[in-house]
Amino acid sequence: MRFTFIHAADLHIDSPLAGLGLKDKAVAERFADAGRRAVEALVSETIESKAAFLIISGDIFDGDWKDVTTGLFFVRAVSALHRAGIPVFMVKGNHDAESVISRGLPYPETVHVFPSDNAATIPIESHRVALHGRSFPSRLTGDFVATYPVRREGWLNIGVLHTSLDGTRGHEGYAPCTVDDLKRFGYDYWALGHVHAAEIVSCDPWIVYPGNLQGRSVRETGAKGAMRVTVEDGRIVEVAPLVLDCARWAHLAVDVSEATNDADVIEQISAELAGAHTQSEGRPMAVRVTLVGATALHDQLVARREPLQDDVRARGFRLSDDCWVEQVKVKTALPQRSAAPLLSAEGLDVDILLEQAANDPGFAADLAELAEAVKARLPKDLRDGFSDADMLRALARDARALLAGESS
Repeated sequence: MRFTFIHAADLHIDSPLAGLGLKDKAVAERFADAGRRAVEALVSETIESKAAFLIISGDIFDGDWKDVTTGLFFVRAVSALHRAGIPVFMVKGNHDAESVISRGLPYPETVHVFPSDNAATIPIESHRVALHGRSFPSRLTGDFVATYPVRREGWLNIGVLHTSLDGTRGHEGYAPCTVDDLKRFGYDYWALGHVHAAEIVSCDPWIVYPGNLQGRSVRETGAKGAMRVTVEDGRIVEVAPLVLDCARWAHLAVDVSEATNDADVIEQISAELAGAHTQSEGRPMAVRVTLVGATALHDQLVARREPLQDDVRARGFRLSDDCWVEQVKVKTALPQRSAAPLLSAEGLDVDILLEQAANDPGFAADLAELAEAVKARLPKDLRDGFSDADMLRALARDARALLAGESS
């Protein structure tokens, strides 16, 4: 007997795309429904491919909702699977556990939510599949993974688990465990969730993260979706990614070390932008551009970053209404031979003054307080990348470049 099932995770329905609303609300609105459309694409693919069942490994939602339409949207989506005769098996992840409203959703009887008090086994007699899973409670206690049942002999055994594994993948530590811990169960496939980057951790047995269904910030770039798993004669023979995202993020590092003027820089960025737009295959796209390399243009690039950013955004809109340049960052440096002292009109060495300011404890304390105030106002998804390490020296370098760039 041959059949397929689909493994998805981390839908985060109605989670905002971080950062876009801070820069352009009109663009943010164009991207806002990408998460819902990705869920609809998942449902359509499951039905059209005649999958035997769908697994969702947690974080369907993103905590409590603004209103009930978020929950009703998901009920409508899984009801389409119910009408097609395709069952859904899911665990609640850490974000779902935080949601009070979602606990009472009236799902169709073909939607099976694993309990949170202990792990349970749900058999699919027609395919001789045993699914083992456990939802997150409101608070994790004890050894979460150890409660999973023993394998059912003679059946295909699938573990459904929302976990950070060993915590090395940059996500908070939920239900921590090792690959060896999972292997000891003797299951054929572990359907994991929580980590937003797709990864086949192991092929013997299969331990798989499908990644999140829709990228939500510039930290989640590239194609997103789910995994299609093919089973033949009780054995998994293929695990293949499905691309289902409906908007895409990209981060372009553009080396401008060979550029001789602003026009060269713009042309290089435009070429990279066109390539990323082609790869997005018509999806709305948000792009961050970071300029790198040692260049004599460094001072001018720092001083004129905003006009440059406006120009690059206009180039994006030439490609598509939905090609949005989220930000241009200047991370270039002066060639070593060009780092001559910068003198003011009064003959002062501005480099020395800036260095002194950067090393002044009082100034450092004031700036740290200001940085914390700014950080507190940032969306949660943006705070993790906000660090004050080497901030003073970076500011001093930028201040020097601004002074030099404005005077050139």
